[in-house]
Amino acid sequence: MTIESTGDRPEAAGSLGGPGTAPPPTPSSPVSADEPDHLVLQPRDVHFDWSELDLHWIPGEPFATHVINVLHLLLPEGERWFVEVFKEAVPLIRDEKLREEVLGFIGQEAVHAEAHAGVLDHMDAHGLDPEPYVGQVAWMFRRLLGDRGLTGPRASAWLRSRLALIAGIEHMTAVLGQWVLDAEGLDRADADPTMLDLLRWHGAEEVEHRAVAYDLFMHLDGRYGKRAIAMVVATAAMGALWVRGVRFLMANDPVLRRTVKPRVRDMLRTGRMGLTPSLWQLARSIPSYLRPGYHPSQHGSTGQAVAYLASSPAARAAGHS
Repeated sequence: MTIESTGDRPEAAGSLGGPGTAPPPTPSSPVSADEPDHLVLQPRDVHFDWSELDLHWIPGEPFATHVINVLHLLLPEGERWFVEVFKEAVPLIRDEKLREEVLGFIGQEAVHAEAHAGVLDHMDAHGLDPEPYVGQVAWMFRRLLGDRGLTGPRASAWLRSRLALIAGIEHMTAVLGQWVLDAEGLDRADADPTMLDLLRWHGAEEVEHRAVAYDLFMHLDGRYGKRAIAMVVATAAMGALWVRGVRFLMANDPVLRRTVKPRVRDMLRTGRMGLTPSLWQLARSIPSYLRPGYHPSQHGSTGQAVAYLASSPAARAAGHS
């Protein structure tokens, strides 16, 4: 699955294997006075104790719990894939500031993968074996989206296609990250505080590094058509995987015993309550990414993300360890 576009390729993008010209200027939007100008991205060696976590960690809301639990099924393999693809790209980066940001991104994503993997062990201990679904996700990232053993121009084209996919996925994860930072409904529902800290720590780091994947793609390729097609593919794939994941979790939940089935109206209801992301909010975020002048800095609050990371129990403990 190589994503190519028929549009002209910007000469200034300096793509892989092309002339070593400078990357185009990055589109930007006005940044408020309280937004940090530049952050040094750093992994935080966080740890979470799941010994007291209930299988339905949003009390009385198994559907909303499992909508968010899909993240734990998808993210470990997905973020390990991000890391491997970005490692392939690092030697090709000609901008030192971007190289520094990419290395910080790699470190953060590696920690994210391990943090979510810990929840899978908790599910298994409570009688919900995630392996059948996780095994399929692993096949997709490792085999379907792996390096395929390609060389030369074909390897370069496949790398650019995967970077475009990651840029699209990172747009969605940044939207989800901002949502969970703002999701007061989860606090009102008395959601488990340790799980909330995991989600908000991760969400804050997604907002913090939201521009890195996009900037890397623009640095090494930059074609609008490729970016747009990749976003459509990423959105369709994430949507299908999420629906399938919710169905899997609900069907295999040992408490529900297949007596409760997920419905669209449950998603609408929990979205109105602020327990799950609003479908309308997610849908509105896609056209913004497709604007020619889009840049991730135009959405989300770095200041809010940094403020949460300064107060997160897990992040604070990691900083003092």
